[in-house]
Amino acid sequence: MKHIFYSLLTLAAVLGFQSCVDDTIGSSLTDTRAAIIEDSSFVITGHSVPNQRIMARTSTQLVGLLKADGYGTLSSEVVTQFIPSTIIDTMGVSADMIDSCRLMLTISPNGFTGDAQPPMRLSVYRLKEQLPTPLYSDFDPTDYYDESGLLGSNSYSPKSTVPVYYETSSGQIEYEAVYVPMPVSLAREIQTEYRQHPETFSSPTAFAKFFPGMYFKNSYGSGRVMNFVRTEFQVFYRKRSTILETDTTTNNTATYMAATPETLQDNIISLDVDASVKQRVADGQAIILAPAGYEVQVRFPIQEIIDKFNTDVGDDLGVINKLELTIPVEDTGTAYDIAPPTNLLMVKTSKKDEFIAGDSLTNNKDSFYATYNSTKRAYVFSGLRAYIMNIIDNQGGAASDDDINLTITPVDVTTYTTQASYYQEARTVVTKIAPMVSAPAITRLRLDKAKVKITYSKQMM
Repeated sequence: MKHIFYSLLTLAAVLGFQSCVDDTIGSSLTDTRAAIIEDSSFVITGHSVPNQRIMARTSTQLVGLLKADGYGTLSSEVVTQFIPSTIIDTMGVSADMIDSCRLMLTISPNGFTGDAQPPMRLSVYRLKEQLPTPLYSDFDPTDYYDESGLLGSNSYSPKSTVPVYYETSSGQIEYEAVYVPMPVSLAREIQTEYRQHPETFSSPTAFAKFFPGMYFKNSYGSGRVMNFVRTEFQVFYRKRSTILETDTTTNNTATYMAATPETLQDNIISLDVDASVKQRVADGQAIILAPAGYEVQVRFPIQEIIDKFNTDVGDDLGVINKLELTIPVEDTGTAYDIAPPTNLLMVKTSKKDEFIAGDSLTNNKDSFYATYNSTKRAYVFSGLRAYIMNIIDNQGGAASDDDINLTITPVDVTTYTTQASYYQEARTVVTKIAPMVSAPAITRLRLDKAKVKITYSKQMM
C-alpha cells in the first residue's frame, strides 16, 4: 500500500532528519533511510497572445505619447472621478474669498519613460456625464466630455516639476508635482454646493452625480509618458476671523477633492506595436508587452510532475517540500531601454478575467505572482506548493485542463509595509494586483530555458 504524507512537519517528526541527499538515518527496527530529491527535468511551453483590452483596476494615471523603436508607439489618456473632502471650511469664508485653484498631479522621482526634454502640454477637461462601469483601456470618452469644457492646460515635463513631500507611516516620501491652473469658478461652485447640499459630499457616488470627473490628455508634443500617482484639486482662499476682538484675515489652502484608489479611473491606451516585436511573436517567441500589448499562455507540466513524484516514491513515504518555476528573460532591445515588467501574474487562464474583475489577490493555488530579479535576470514563482497539493489532495492527483493552461500577464502590485514593534517585525503585505499600466514594459520570456523544479523528501523502507 502506498503511503504518502504531505506534511513536512510530520515526516520530520518521524525521521528526525536534517536536509540531506540519500542520507542513512541509522539503524532501526525498519532500517529506514531518508533522502531529499530535486527534479528539474520538466519542460514548460507557451506562446504570446494579444492583451489589448484591459480592465481599469488601478489608481495610476499614465499620460503622454511615446514612440520607441523595438517597442512601438504608445499614447495614454485618463478619465477619473474624484472623492470629495468631507469638510470644507466655510466659517468666515465666502465664495468671493476664494482666490485661485489648481490641479496638482504628482509623480515619483523618475516616474516617466522617454525623453525628459521635449515640451509637452497636458489639457484637462470636465466630464459632462458619469462614467460607466466597468471601464476598459479601449474606452471612448468622446460622448463624456465637450471640447469647450476645457478646465485648464499647462506644459509638463520631468524638468519642470516641483518637489512635494508626504508623511506616511514609514516616513516622509518625496514626489514631484505638475500643476495645472483651474478656473476659480469651479472651486466656488464646489463650495456653494457644500453649503447648500452637504449630502453631495457623503460619498464618491453622490459626488459624481454633481461632478462626474475629469479627462486628461496630452494635447501637444511627444517623447514620453508620465505616471501620475496622486491627483488633488487645491484651493487657495482668505478667511476672516476675530481674535481678541481684532478682525484678521489669513491665507489658507485646502484640498477640495482628490483622485484616490477608491474612485473610478481608467487609462485609455492606444498601442501600435513595433513591427520587430510582431515578428518576434510570429516566430514563436514568448513576448510580454505592457500596457495593453501581449501576455503569454503556457502549458504547465503539473501532471508530469505529479506522475513522476508518485512513480519515484512508490510504496515509500514521501513529502513535497517545494515547487517553483524560474523563467529567465532576454532583452529585446528598445529605445529608452524599456525594462521588463516589475511583476508578473500567473493565473489559470479560465480564471484570469474573474481574478481581475474581482480585485483578487493571489492564493498560490490557481494564481501566483513573481517580482523581476534584475540580478538573476529572471522571474521566480516560488510559492507553487499549494498548487500541486490542491490537485493531489482534492482531485486525486488528476490535473484538469484548467490546472495545466495558465496565463502569465504583466501586473502592477500595490503593497503596504506594517510598522515594526517590540513583538513583531515589519512585514510587507500585498493589497492590490491590477493589470500593468504604470509604465511601458517589454521582455522575452525564455521558456526554453525555464526551470520547473520540485523538491521532495522520501523515506525509504
